Amino acid sequence: MNWTTVKLVEVASIERKGVDPSAIESGTNYLGLEHIQSGGRIIGRKKVLNGELASTKFSFSHEHILYGKLRPYLSKIALPDFDGVCSTDILPIRPGPKIDKKFLAYFLRQPSMVDYATSRSTGANLPRLSPKTLAEFDVPLLPLDEQTRIAAILDQANELCYLRQNAIKKLNLLNQSIFYEMFGNPVINPKKWDTEKLAKLGSLDRGISKYRPRNDPVLLGGEHPLIQTGDVSSAQDYITSFSSTYSDIGLAQSKKWPAGTVCITIAANIADTAILDFDACFPDSVVAFNAENHETNFFIHVWFKLTKGELDRIAPAVAQKNINLSILRNLDVIWPGQNAVKNFYKKCQAIHDLSTQAQALYKKQSKLFASLQQRAFRGEL
Repeated sequence: MNWTTVKLVEVASIERKGVDPSAIESGTNYLGLEHIQSGGRIIGRKKVLNGELASTKFSFSHEHILYGKLRPYLSKIALPDFDGVCSTDILPIRPGPKIDKKFLAYFLRQPSMVDYATSRSTGANLPRLSPKTLAEFDVPLLPLDEQTRIAAILDQANELCYLRQNAIKKLNLLNQSIFYEMFGNPVINPKKWDTEKLAKLGSLDRGISKYRPRNDPVLLGGEHPLIQTGDVSSAQDYITSFSSTYSDIGLAQSKKWPAGTVCITIAANIADTAILDFDACFPDSVVAFNAENHETNFFIHVWFKLTKGELDRIAPAVAQKNINLSILRNLDVIWPGQNAVKNFYKKCQAIHDLSTQAQALYKKQSKLFASLQQRAFRGEL
């Protein structure tokens, strides 16, 4: 179908109304990019006090689309249902009377437009899309009732994806609930379990990266997976993918740890943990724990998740918080015995299997939604 196209600036305005921190009233909603998920769902907001924010922000209302201009490939394009102020890395777009707000948001979120925005951004490390470039985007213009119809179809499909994603999140929290039910709060140990030093339950060794600089191209780009602290922090229970690799030279100055190893971050993000799903290397900002059996490794991983706040509290506050091997080795871990740990692992594996199935369905559903978006803006719905 051949639709008329116009420039975005012809049907909407990008409103960068700056608000000084001293002019922001206490109780105002603040949104940063950290409050917007990829795909546009708002996952939180911060109520701020007068003068609390350090720099000028943009004001927005429930009538705006919020477009994340920093790293546009993340597709942080939100539809707030409240008023407030936002980071200046977010552009408030006010649709005019000729275009439906949801229709425009879905158009900008579709994969082809996200790719286009990414290709038009500037800056190597922190790519940004300029307001001037965004204003010149071609936007389809069709009757408002047709825009509303398309947006309603995409709304329903998007909601199904969200419900599936939310179900996965709830499944992933069940491990911690089972731990509490079986063993109680590990910080206060209300069931009076015996404790063991972490070092007695398994080996603890820092990752290895001897060569400097660590990002020397000669070390990278081979076939050996390289895990960083961010990969550990962003994983649920298992690290199932990687974005960096070592060459054979890189491997020679490091060490490859076996699948099943618990990775523990010891700098910046304190005591985030995840379990390797494949053999991998990692630097000395990550510690490897290995009890040589999956049951104990998984128990320790969940134990860390539930005691992370306490570990963060005791971390030495130097240039940046960190913990060392000595602190880790001397941690007292509740130990209900190997049989109870095996039973815990068995229950959690059943949940993991369900979660894996749900994630596969979610990926399929997401691909179908992306296809639906493309069809919608080709006039095929």
